[in-house]
Amino acid sequence: MLEKKAQNVVSLDLRSIGTAITDHFVICNADSTTQVAAIADNVLVKMEERLGLKVLRMQGLENDFWIILDFGDVVVHIFLTEYREFYRLEDLWADAKRKVHVDEPKVVTKEGAPRVKPKAVAKVRASVRKGKKSLED
Repeated sequence: MLEKKAQNVVSLDLRSIGTAITDHFVICNADSTTQVAAIADNVLVKMEERLGLKVLRMQGLENDFWIILDFGDVVVHIFLTEYREFYRLEDLWADAKRKVHVDEPKVVTKEGAPRVKPKAVAKVRASVRKGKKSLED
């Protein structure tokens, strides 16, 4: 996220909250839909490239206002700035342990993880536009 100039990057540890749907939320925002899309694409590539994790479900790639990427134990929320200010997701999970991220992330590569090519991200986006993957499934 930080590589693509995401703003206000925060992670919430939801494990102590019994009703949470995942272990962690990672939330950020950007000022344009183009930047929101670029951040989402980079997250998709880096999660697979560095950790070998593929997205399980995703929503919002059709308009890039609020993109949700579900990796199972981690759910990533990438907001257009005004949507983040409106929905105030962090306030809904105020009891969660919060960490603000400001530095460039360290490169962590899962041994043997394949390099993900940008064309792979384009294929994922195309399949979403066709309705093959969504959080509503």
